Amino acid sequence: MNLMALLAARADGGRQVKAGLIGAGKFGSMFLSQVPTIPGLEVAAIADLDVDRARAACRTVGWDEDRIAATTFVDDGAALCARDDVEVVIEATGNPKAGIAHALAAFEAGKHIVMVNVEADVLAGPALAARARSAGVVYSMAYGDQPALVCEMVDWARACGFKVAAAGKGTKYLPGFHHVTPDDVWSHYGLSDEQAAAAGMNAQMFNSFLDGTKSAIEMAAIANATGLDVPSDGLLFPPCGVDDLAHILRPRSAGGVLEGGGMVEVISSLERDSRPVYRDLRWGVYVVLEAPNDYAADCFRQYGLKTDASGRYAAMYKPFHLIGLELSVSVLSAALRGEPTGTTRRFRGDAVAVAKRDLKVGDRLDGEGGYTVWGKLLPAQTSLSVGALPIGLAHGVTLTSAVAAGDVVRFADIEPADNLAVTIRREAEAMT
Repeated sequence: MNLMALLAARADGGRQVKAGLIGAGKFGSMFLSQVPTIPGLEVAAIADLDVDRARAACRTVGWDEDRIAATTFVDDGAALCARDDVEVVIEATGNPKAGIAHALAAFEAGKHIVMVNVEADVLAGPALAARARSAGVVYSMAYGDQPALVCEMVDWARACGFKVAAAGKGTKYLPGFHHVTPDDVWSHYGLSDEQAAAAGMNAQMFNSFLDGTKSAIEMAAIANATGLDVPSDGLLFPPCGVDDLAHILRPRSAGGVLEGGGMVEVISSLERDSRPVYRDLRWGVYVVLEAPNDYAADCFRQYGLKTDASGRYAAMYKPFHLIGLELSVSVLSAALRGEPTGTTRRFRGDAVAVAKRDLKVGDRLDGEGGYTVWGKLLPAQTSLSVGALPIGLAHGVTLTSAVAAGDVVRFADIEPADNLAVTIRREAEAMT
């Protein structure tokens, strides 16, 4: 990598890389904490619905008052995108509808965008990526978040000549988690309501990590960026430690759990009886390689890789990810190289809304991590064939049909919606 050399050369020429951040939450704050130690990178503007909260976030991460005073704070993300002193927009709101609107504003203004908002990317990524290409700007995943790190590993494996048997991440999972609501989420994290409140933690957001929704969204993003396949009926979440990756995450025909080769999958840090998995990968990412020939398989053994019994499957993994602390890699890659750190290329996977409980006519859906639905990963073709409602559009809409617990919610089950997010989603669907 030579990002710092490129950044130094540009700074020597009197031009800093200037970013604008939309959403000063946890991810954005982690990025802000690193900016003062990256010479040549500047955050020119920060947009947040609560400007005072954004300033407070800067103080919390260690910004001095001079840096805060030199930064423009606004409450309008679209206005930030239009600013002349912003070169790269970072969309970190987590709201899919807002993310789509901000992406379009960035393209119109000729700005690169780093889409931390994976929810928006999975909802309409193919259309957004196509519009970015037409505008001549970079549309990028966020380095440090798991999808971008997995895409990097897949690209590395393919560039080395390996077949990719599987790729994905680890998480804490049990089947019952699909029904957890914000009311009981903290017990699963080992926290009291008071501790969570003191830390400023949002119950619905953290529940989306627990109930399987975030895993579905992230694996859809990886499939859409890499072309890997999606399980036909959702993620399996097999319990698996790092030493068993090559044994478990191989095709069933070879003795593993996968339907076929080249698939996304999430592994659990818990056995199904709740015991911890030995050497789990809860915070990390992985790729399982298949040797293309006998010589490469011999090299796996000679160089100490953990393989399956046949010796033909091996795994590489990264045990941790640092989310916003690594985000500057994406910002600098877009500005200095004109390259994304992962980007949607096709529509392979979709995260669709599934009822957490029996839902009746008139019930109002509350989106990912809420009380009514969770997000399930399905192949895009399956989602389209049944008219499934994406989890990114399952917020604030009212049911016109009853939906049984465990069933997929369909567009036909909700009141008709006509807004920008739906329009761009339909554009993405037409690109399959």
